[in-house]
Amino acid sequence: GTLCRTKPTDLVFILDSSRSVRPHEFEKMKVFVSRVIEALDVGPNATRVGLINYASSVRSELSLQSPQSKAALLQAVRRVQPLSTGTMTGLAIQFAISRAFSAAEGGRGSAHNFKKVAIVVTDGRPQDGVQDVSARARAAGIEIFAIGVGRVDMGTLRQMASEPLDEHVDYVESYSVIEKLTHKFQEAFCVVSDLCATGDHDCEQVCVSTPGAYRCACRDGFSLNSDGKTCTACNGGLGSALDLVFLIDGSKSVRPENFELVKKFINQIVDSLEVSDRQAQVGLVQYSSSVRQEFPLGQFKSKKDIKAAVKKMSYMEKGTMTGQALKYLVDSSFSVINGARPGVPKVGIVFTDGRSQDYISDAAKKAKDSGFRMFAVGVGNAVEDELREIASEPVAEHYFYTADFRTISKIGKKLQMKICVEEDPCECKSIVKFQTKVEDLINSLQQ
Repeated sequence: GTLCRTKPTDLVFILDSSRSVRPHEFEKMKVFVSRVIEALDVGPNATRVGLINYASSVRSELSLQSPQSKAALLQAVRRVQPLSTGTMTGLAIQFAISRAFSAAEGGRGSAHNFKKVAIVVTDGRPQDGVQDVSARARAAGIEIFAIGVGRVDMGTLRQMASEPLDEHVDYVESYSVIEKLTHKFQEAFCVVSDLCATGDHDCEQVCVSTPGAYRCACRDGFSLNSDGKTCTACNGGLGSALDLVFLIDGSKSVRPENFELVKKFINQIVDSLEVSDRQAQVGLVQYSSSVRQEFPLGQFKSKKDIKAAVKKMSYMEKGTMTGQALKYLVDSSFSVINGARPGVPKVGIVFTDGRSQDYISDAAKKAKDSGFRMFAVGVGNAVEDELREIASEPVAEHYFYTADFRTISKIGKKLQMKICVEEDPCECKSIVKFQTKVEDLINSLQQ
């Protein structure tokens, strides 16, 4: 959006077009490249883009000194054709070092404080070595992102990529879903001018923008803790009662290793709550082609017991019936028979990684009309229009998306700050009223 400006960068795409990449798959790769370019601030004095096409040989399709308007870059990407021979990834990286990032080809280099970034996309095992040449590239100041597709050799990706590896190595099952990484790279190149406005901060209550940074503050009746982020009420109150239910996608597209990350995400939120009969209660529902209540509100009375139950949850691994799950949430999860407390605020957190296979509109509307505060969290192939439909108003504060399961903990941090139901533990108005009345009585007695 308007708050995102990409830092000036020399960016070179290194695309594998060996014979294992079919023509329609290469088109998908080009769409991914185009989507990343569309989000950049491109221009001679902003971000410059180059593109290397390789197989057994290497071809420069777009140099850093090529016309750097967005339209010209996208047109150049559309013209690129696959070479359809072998896989000489090391040769392509060497070409990037000696040619693509050179001053003669339009590279501006670290002397001008411009970042040098290479994004390598490959689907196979290289026929040459990549470890030494990648080390030379990194030593020359080139930050390398390695994207693997299908039967790629993961060891090769790790040899190429910059540290930390979990931020620079990505894998997708096929070229048909490579677009889901677009959002990650849009974020990677984004420098936000106002972190408070985007919500990308960890202030518990109030965020105050400063040039290029921010500081945290607290509302009246609260004081800032020594961590500079969280706030404490004047009497140490722990917040109001809350009934919170997680609605978790257990469909087969999530995959077992990612389902474990989802469990950690749930327990990250639980850690921020004060769990007791009088304060927060937590329920958990998993859904796929059917809906399964893992445990109702109030069954567990401590964080420890809730987190233990979450860790034991088994993965359903079927379809994605989000509409059916939302209907269950409305009809059952927040019912008194399932532990909900009358008059206590109700919060639902819906987590999904794909498009619903059934209709969600009616159940999503009913949840919000019932007064439930609904948060929608999407990962990977989640449909953003569906997430917005689930989320309460204002949607921007209740809807979250990330391309990668490994980054959901960042969403967890934001949610921790948003789900708490505020109260006024100081009851300042009552205190002032009482104090005034006492002073009036004392004055009348003195008279």
